[in-house]
Amino acid sequence: MFRTQRKLRRATGAMAVLAAVALTANACAGQDSATAGGSSSEIHIGAWLPLTGATATYGVGEKAGADAYFKMVNAQGGVNGRKIRWTVKDNAADPQQTVQIARELVGQDKVVAIVNANGTSQAEAAFPFVLNQSKVPVLNEVGGTESWYKPPRTGLFGTQTLYEDQAAAIAAWAVQDGAKKILVVHSDPAAFVNVAKQVEPVAKKVDSSVEVDQLPVKYQTTDYTPVISKVKAAKTQAVVLILTSPEAATFLKEAKLQGLSLPTYAYAPVAAESTIALAKDAAEGLKAVQLVKAPSDNDPAVKEFRTAMAKYEPGQDAGFLALWGWSNAKVFAEIAKTIKGPVTSKALTAAYEKASSVDPGVSPVMKFSASDHLGTRSVQRVVVKNGVWTSVGDFYTPPARD
Repeated sequence: MFRTQRKLRRATGAMAVLAAVALTANACAGQDSATAGGSSSEIHIGAWLPLTGATATYGVGEKAGADAYFKMVNAQGGVNGRKIRWTVKDNAADPQQTVQIARELVGQDKVVAIVNANGTSQAEAAFPFVLNQSKVPVLNEVGGTESWYKPPRTGLFGTQTLYEDQAAAIAAWAVQDGAKKILVVHSDPAAFVNVAKQVEPVAKKVDSSVEVDQLPVKYQTTDYTPVISKVKAAKTQAVVLILTSPEAATFLKEAKLQGLSLPTYAYAPVAAESTIALAKDAAEGLKAVQLVKAPSDNDPAVKEFRTAMAKYEPGQDAGFLALWGWSNAKVFAEIAKTIKGPVTSKALTAAYEKASSVDPGVSPVMKFSASDHLGTRSVQRVVVKNGVWTSVGDFYTPPARD
């Protein structure tokens, strides 16, 4: 009898252990499914954006545009019947805060991907945890450097033409317009210096007789009086600005005040509504490259953007920054639509590697592959006309950099 009871207790104990193991396995499977995005009703994605701090205008605008797109898609039934839930957290453009946010989004919120986030150094700080440890893809990040994509990193895909290629595009534009002597005015931090260095090689590739000089300016300088004096002394035929929007506006205002009138070109960060708002009529004629078409265009895809902004994000500026967010959100949704079955982290990575032609309408056609994780090198030329950014021609791919 005692032997029977002992056997029964052993059997019961074994069953309890097996039950506990099964429960643990189910719980872990549930966590994996949530982390991988196995829900049949929604696709949960996340992002870090600077919603406060010095670069808040970028984050607020980008968020508004993406929110408008996701709200529109959800109102139309979602992506293959799944609603998109986009959890955005403010990182104030701080790398350390970004790491903490990444842990919250991946570990607690169980997002399937980081989509349409913002910041180069911020993303770099989070890559070890997000990409390497958690295997969660980072998609359509605003920012980036060439090292992100050469060689390609697993799970990292970009939609923004590199700053270096933006510099190449404006160099070619200035030379094609007839400039034989170009002066690059740039902020002095290393990131700006690196971009500025890309102007000369491409300018000389277009016309070997072109002269290119550089004029470094202390970051966040507010007095451009001596800078304009140096530009005058250089006797240049064109100016390229690798500055922030406020700095570029200050340059333009001082140039007008001193009677300096030269063809002036700039990369995408300068092509913003804030440049016109700060420089006013001094911005007239400024040429720049952008990642998207001008928000004022009559293009049907841009009109759809403006209509959605008015409906879903009333009161928010339907400008370039919002259009960035809109475009990135659309690229994500279009690629997610191609996934048959659960939208997991792994499935998203595979889908991006096969997305050889994604047309957001408002930005260049994105072409990804297993060996190329940067969707485009093209830019849109824009010019300030009558106080409004206006598109010039179609998307343009600059000469290759050596």
